[in-house]
Amino acid sequence: MRHFLTALAFWGAIGVTPVAAQDNKVVVELYTSQGCSSCPPADALLHDLAGRSDVIALALHVDYWDYLGWKDNFGRPAFTARQHAYARAANATTVYTPQMVIGGKDHVIGSKAMEIMDRVAQHRNVADLIAITLTRNGDAVLINAQSNAGLLGNLIVQVVRYTPEETVAIKRGENAGKTISYSNIVYRWDSVGRWDGSHPLAITASAAGADPVVVIIQADQHGPILAAAEIR
Repeated sequence: MRHFLTALAFWGAIGVTPVAAQDNKVVVELYTSQGCSSCPPADALLHDLAGRSDVIALALHVDYWDYLGWKDNFGRPAFTARQHAYARAANATTVYTPQMVIGGKDHVIGSKAMEIMDRVAQHRNVADLIAITLTRNGDAVLINAQSNAGLLGNLIVQVVRYTPEETVAIKRGENAGKTISYSNIVYRWDSVGRWDGSHPLAITASAAGADPVVVIIQADQHGPILAAAEIR
């Protein structure tokens, strides 16, 4: 935490008041598509999760249903690749939508509300292995973290950006004629560093624009998420 205090002192000396947030929330990733007829209930559930203070809800739109007649303008090949990587980590042979991945570990059909809520509660009851603090200053975010359990292995530090809400009128495909509001639509997911917990972490990453900034610290090879925080 010394690095965090040093940064605050520096910004105070130059007359800048940074915005800081300290948290550790449960990350829920929804793999969804505008072209998937079974996805709207999961999209609505993610909207509800986005309103919770203990959850970081993220919608990752995949592109493999675009051939059905409607191209998802939020879809990214990188998010399809991330879902496939989770499947490999879980020794699963297929991917599907809607799917929620909770804490980087639990894979659940995205419309199964009770099971999802139970898994979120289980993750909230696990002791935090990492204390994480974010400080936003202009177009940058300072990421400070410290392990509560010593060496933690090979971890990936990631910065995620999302659009809080957008409504889409779908004209073709399985959801033709529907107007659907989507929440927390991810458009960037970048790895910004590696860390093993053996020393305090201090990374400055780009965070241009007014959209929220999420930082996720996750075990390598799409393992469990050990820490996550968000700053707006």
